[in-house]
Order: sequence, then structure tokens, then C-alpha cells
Amino acid sequence: MTVAHAGRNISLQARLWLFLLGTWFAASGPDTCHNGFTDPEAVQVWPPDSSNMMPTLYIPHGGGPLPVLGSPCHTAMVTFLRGVHQRIPEKPKAILLISAHWEEKQPQLTSSPNPELLFDYYGFPAETYKYKYPAPGSPSLAEQAADLLRTADFKPELNPNRGLDHGAFIPLMLMYLAADIPVVQLSLLSSLDPEEHYSMGAALAPLRQQGVLLLGSGMSFHGMSTLQQGYGKASIPGRDPATLPGQPFNQWLINACQQAPAERHKSLVNWSLAPGARQAHPREEHLIPLMVAAGAASGHTVNGETDNGGVGHVLWDGDCMGTAVSSYAFGDILDDDLPA
Repeated sequence: MTVAHAGRNISLQARLWLFLLGTWFAASGPDTCHNGFTDPEAVQVWPPDSSNMMPTLYIPHGGGPLPVLGSPCHTAMVTFLRGVHQRIPEKPKAILLISAHWEEKQPQLTSSPNPELLFDYYGFPAETYKYKYPAPGSPSLAEQAADLLRTADFKPELNPNRGLDHGAFIPLMLMYLAADIPVVQLSLLSSLDPEEHYSMGAALAPLRQQGVLLLGSGMSFHGMSTLQQGYGKASIPGRDPATLPGQPFNQWLINACQQAPAERHKSLVNWSLAPGARQAHPREEHLIPLMVAAGAASGHTVNGETDNGGVGHVLWDGDCMGTAVSSYAFGDILDDDLPA
């Protein structure tokens, strides 16, 4: 694989057993399974490495546990999430994840060394409330992220009781099934102000040089009434993507995310002026994690060197629940050799 600087069929029951078996194995394995460290908290010793700048990502997490259940309306998205780690130049030392499903007046960070799961979805099969994702937390990373946010005049708080919500553990079960990478979750601000979240991302940018993957988890389209019409339905073969609900906003977002950093910033914080913006996001909590991911690639100085902001890449442009959905990365990623 080369670095880009520019622009599988089993039964549902078998899939579930694979997921549950894999997460059980990760939980019962030796301590050294945690990213190669004897102690998961060894991740706190992160000497900056200016030659390896982690990209930042914004991914879709789908509807509740449906991606893990194997719902036909999520097939393309699941294929993408299972393979997206192939686009990241190296395995993350830790993940700082911003989910659409946690809002607070001031930023909060999970600080438990062993975060539990928060099953914040309703009306699904009983087995979906028994999922395991035993990735360790990282109190030291939470504290470092809080320190960085304080330098930008935020007032972050550490939350040792909060678990990982489904916007975190569902995509991670697909992306990193072994659960061997420490995970810290960061809340959104209840203001949902795009500029504030861009600033949060910019403050957290130095973590990229320490092997931390900043991962925004939401949905680029989240008009619930439209999504519900596509519930349980497989993609229509041969359907013209231009006819998908949400496509005007999707195309605008694709163009915006590939602009130069300054123009990208201006476009994204003014997202509500885009065509079809409020059809795609009647309420914007599922879009706002993108602001943090983009903000962390907006240009910053580390060790006296200024990052160029990172090229924006379209990681995936497809459909989920019958709507146009896309995913993005900012920074250097590997060439696209994922299955179509």
C-alpha cells in the first residue's frame, strides 16, 4: 500500500456468535493483549513522533445495534466499517471518540480504566443488550485531553461513571473487534455550536502525533422520518445514487470536506446554509462530531512545525437505510483498496 496525499456471506446467527466469541476472547486474554503493552495505561507515555501524524475520521454508526445484527439496510456500511482500518497508516495507540449520543454543557471525558457499555437504544432483540466490548479506558489520556481543552478555555470534566454508548461500541465492534485499543469518549457540547466544536478539535490536535485516533461517530444524514422508511430494506440494485434522499446535502458535504483547510472550516461551520441541510439534519447532533474531526486537522503547531491541516478524503459514499450517507478522513491515509 502507498500513502495518499491527495484528493463476505454467513448467517445472522453465525455473525452474532463471531462477535460475541471475539469480544469474550479479548476480555479473557492476557494483559499483554492491550495493544502490546503489559499495562493498558502504558499508553500514557507517548513521545511525540512528527513523522507519524494520525489522520482524523468521521464515520457513520447506523441505527442502534442494526449494523451488528446484520440488518440488510446496513450491509454496505458494515462492509465499509469492517475494512476502514486498512486506510489508517498504523494501528492507533488509543482512540478518542466523539459520539453523537452524549451532550453536556461542558466537555466531559470518560475516565474509567474499564468503561462499561451504555445500551442507549430501545426495542431491539434481547441479545443486543448483552454485547461485550471490553476495550480498556485510559484515565491518563482523558486527563491529557482535558488539559488540552483547558488551554482553549473550555472547562472539561472527567466522568469515571459514564460508559461507552452505542455510537462508540457499535462501530468499534466492526472496526476493531479485538477490543485491544484503549478508548476514551468525549461528549458533545449541548450548544451544538459548530465553531465551538471546531475549536475543541483544534485543541485536541496534538494527540494525533501521539498515536491517538480522533474518531467522530455520527451520521451524515439523520432525518429520522426518512431513515425509518428504509428500515430493514436492502439497497435497490442499480438504483441511481442521485435519487437517494439526502443526496443534495451529501454532494455539498463531499465538496466541502475536500476543500483547503481554511475554506473547509468556513463551509462546515456554515453547514446549515447548504442545500438540503435541514432535511438531512433537523437536529444536528449527528453531524457535529464531524466538526471535531475536521477541527483537529485545521492547522496547528507541534514542536515548532505547523501541520498543513490535512487533505480531506471521502472514505465512503454509499447508502444506509435508503439514504445518501458518507464518511471522511483528514490527513494522510492509505490508498483505497477496500472492497466496493
